[in-house]
Amino acid sequence: MEIAADRVVLIHYTLKDDNGAVIDSSASGEPLAYIQGHGNLVAGLERALEGKQHGDKVAVSVAPADGYGKHDAALIQRIPKRSLQGSGEIKKGMQFQGQTADGMRVFTVTAVVGDMVTLDGNHPLADKTLNFDVEIVEVREATTEELEHGHVHGAGGHHH
Repeated sequence: MEIAADRVVLIHYTLKDDNGAVIDSSASGEPLAYIQGHGNLVAGLERALEGKQHGDKVAVSVAPADGYGKHDAALIQRIPKRSLQGSGEIKKGMQFQGQTADGMRVFTVTAVVGDMVTLDGNHPLADKTLNFDVEIVEVREATTEELEHGHVHGAGGHHH
């Protein structure tokens, strides 16, 4: 069975940067399960897997535009610490969710200077080429419930 819209796909993957350093990998655990065509993966990877089959091994290089996007200076902002009240001590590396014109976004604290906090809403992998090595472990039809919920249930998926 080949990968097509609304099918559940289980993959093992390794993600490397352009220097060959491993950023993320499923090798030591469960395969990643997703539903094709539902935006669960970055667009460039999902497109590259379309039509592939169980057992295929694929090497895919995903440009920033089809990955986590280009770095956007407009997503960096300095705000007074008091606007993050109730968060305890604000430290570099902490993350907060915030509403933007494009929906919910995760902001990472990149600096704390005096009473001001710098937040960056760019994904940590923005501007990076994503180099995936993927092995397709399984392809199956999604259940009605999985399609309604938009994610995979059972092995490699979500549990309610």
